[in-house]
Amino acid sequence: MLDRKGFLRSGTVLATVALLIGRAFPTQAADTTQQEMQEQIRALQQKVDELNKRVGPSPSTPGTKNAAPEPAGTSPLTWNGITLYGTIDAGIAYLSHGAPLSPTYAAGLPFILSNYSNHPITSLAPNGLSQSRLGISGVEPLGMSDLKGVFKLETGFNPTSGRLTDGPKSLLDNNGRPNNNKVTGADSSRAGQPFEGAAYGGISSSTLGTLTFGRQNTPMADNLLKYDPQLQANAFSPIAFSGVSGGLGDTEDKALDDSLKYTLNYGPARLAVLYQFGSRGVVAEGSESVDVGFDYASVSVDALYGKVRGAVSAASLTAAQNAVAPGTLAGTISDNTAYSLLASYTVKPVKFYFGYEHIRYANPADPLPPNTVTIGGYVLSVVNNTAFTINKVLNYTWTGARYSVTRKLDVTAAYYHFQQNSYAANHCSDTSAASCSGIFHDASLVADYRWTRRFDTYAGVNYSSGSGGLVSGFLFNVAWAPMIGARFSF
Repeated sequence: MLDRKGFLRSGTVLATVALLIGRAFPTQAADTTQQEMQEQIRALQQKVDELNKRVGPSPSTPGTKNAAPEPAGTSPLTWNGITLYGTIDAGIAYLSHGAPLSPTYAAGLPFILSNYSNHPITSLAPNGLSQSRLGISGVEPLGMSDLKGVFKLETGFNPTSGRLTDGPKSLLDNNGRPNNNKVTGADSSRAGQPFEGAAYGGISSSTLGTLTFGRQNTPMADNLLKYDPQLQANAFSPIAFSGVSGGLGDTEDKALDDSLKYTLNYGPARLAVLYQFGSRGVVAEGSESVDVGFDYASVSVDALYGKVRGAVSAASLTAAQNAVAPGTLAGTISDNTAYSLLASYTVKPVKFYFGYEHIRYANPADPLPPNTVTIGGYVLSVVNNTAFTINKVLNYTWTGARYSVTRKLDVTAAYYHFQQNSYAANHCSDTSAASCSGIFHDASLVADYRWTRRFDTYAGVNYSSGSGGLVSGFLFNVAWAPMIGARFSF
């Protein structure tokens, strides 16, 4: 650990990823945003400047409001501006309608009602509040005004198996299986890549903003860390469990390769713009989104608009399909358009959350051929480019509140409502097909106690139910899932 003078003489400022429970604790679905990194850079640089007044000169950068002093013994693992960080989150859960634990899917268990939710089960459970992860981040002053170089590399893992998080692998494990014989699994942007959480670099300025390039979260995924009442907790938030919301319609697009992202804070206002350059063989695909927001007094608001071209929703193969092309997956392809309006309001000690997202799915303008390779190197042997001749529309609405009972104890309640139109030719509203109209409800309650800055324990319960096309093919239409767990972060 560097002493104070040594830290100041290095001329570097740590940029750590906030992985600890606080008034805004982290979760899976979710990775730390560049906006959060930039705020940490500013606050910590100001701390350096203040200390420098007492122990000698160091580089100075304009800062924001003073950050609270670090308690003794809680400094991050930082050396010369490079920070090592991580989180381990695990517990025990009971599911009224569950499925065997997956060694690769992030949530591990079907906390949210799924088509394979089956018999009661008590099991170890990974990543209830947060995606377990390990990463490094860094900041290096470039010697020009307040300009700095920044980078981040991060991967996620399942603490119950020790394996990298890999949603498509969990689908592969269910190839050829009927719903009543499946293990837990679902598609994900985390597909076993070495750096599945993030892999980007760029430049940052407190006055000019931050520009980064690489694999990084969409602005919508960033927003969910702020406006999801359960802050992307796998065990208690359906928009974290599925990832559809953060990916503007498909979870594989929650984090994007080959993307350019710019964020800027100007007074109470902020801007985030993302553009993906991606291509899949000779078939164009990519994404664009723009987010604008502001903070005023106790109110925070963000509005976002985005598009995804050639979005992939991967699925397991049927028994017949698996007999023809084992070791591959099926994929439904779409061009998605989405917009959202998100808000929070704080009346201490309570913070209220509100969210709305509208997603429209259309057939792709550039259809993908069979045997297209999707993220993680998985092959889509069965490809459907015509699922949305009648556009599918999903409307997500949610609300909730977090009550800080004491300085160490938070209690959060949330409710999520999903509604789907009928995009079938017969305009059905029953469970005869996934294209029928449907409704899905989810409610959760969680208590989280922070024993120390690095260690917390939690207990909560999630309830989910559905009707119509949103539960077509499901074994049951109601599920309860209580869980207790513990999390350590550094």
